[in-house]
Amino acid sequence: MSALEQGSPRKKTKSVYISTVISIALVLLMTGLLGLILVHAKNLSKYVKENIVLNIIVNDNVNEGDVLSLQKDIEKDDYVLRTEYVSKELAAKSLKEDLGEDFVAYLGHNPLLPSIDVYLKEQYANSDSIQPFIQKLTKNSRVKEVVYQESLIDMVNKNIRIISMVVLAFTVILLVIAVALINNTIRLAIYSQRFLIKSMQLIGATKNFIRKPYILYGIVHGLIGSLISILLLIFTLQFAQKQVPELIFLRNWYEFGAIFLIVVILGILISGLSTYFAVTKYLKAKSHSLYQ
Repeated sequence: MSALEQGSPRKKTKSVYISTVISIALVLLMTGLLGLILVHAKNLSKYVKENIVLNIIVNDNVNEGDVLSLQKDIEKDDYVLRTEYVSKELAAKSLKEDLGEDFVAYLGHNPLLPSIDVYLKEQYANSDSIQPFIQKLTKNSRVKEVVYQESLIDMVNKNIRIISMVVLAFTVILLVIAVALINNTIRLAIYSQRFLIKSMQLIGATKNFIRKPYILYGIVHGLIGSLISILLLIFTLQFAQKQVPELIFLRNWYEFGAIFLIVVILGILISGLSTYFAVTKYLKAKSHSLYQ
């Protein structure tokens, strides 16, 4: 009977700790998923901005050597990420594929002009930066005109700002909820140990002596919970990339590693601090209040 009585609290304590670890893992999983969404959103924003193209139309009387020289000069600009030279023949071929018919044979000549496609760096893909860049280009005698979709650029930047603000607000809210949930879970776990804590204090154990093992357990539980959440995050990431192969170009393992590290730190920090405050609460509590 005595062994059974002793075993029952132990099983109860183990089940409480297991449920605590699972709760921490699930909350950190949601936090980590939001972190992955933020990383993907950031990378997607960068990808979209760096693929906004400016078409520099070159005068027809400029030979190919001068066009290539112009391309090299443009590539040296701090605004420019990369460039692509599109010859008259290549432009005609692309348009023929889009139209589905040979317009050159119909017209008897190729009316298209050679051009240079310019892709700007992320920080310069906005109207304020593009306008002075275009003004500088149009002063070159080899350039006929510069074509770009100003409305598209403004729309992209506006939508990215709105999405970023929404995601950031959601991140803050979820982080507050995560801290509250983990804190409440740990407080419930420590609640089952309140009589043991008070008994140790009554026989002369110091507060630090009582707190130390609980805080260590809290740190370990936070670490285990965070590692479980990281495994689930990796599985989720791999599954998402199998379902949507286009996500692979957004993959950045350095940034993902930073998110995983943040998840571990959050798990340890929140769990450790919550345990500290929960134990301290019962150390300060009066004996009669433990029955309430």
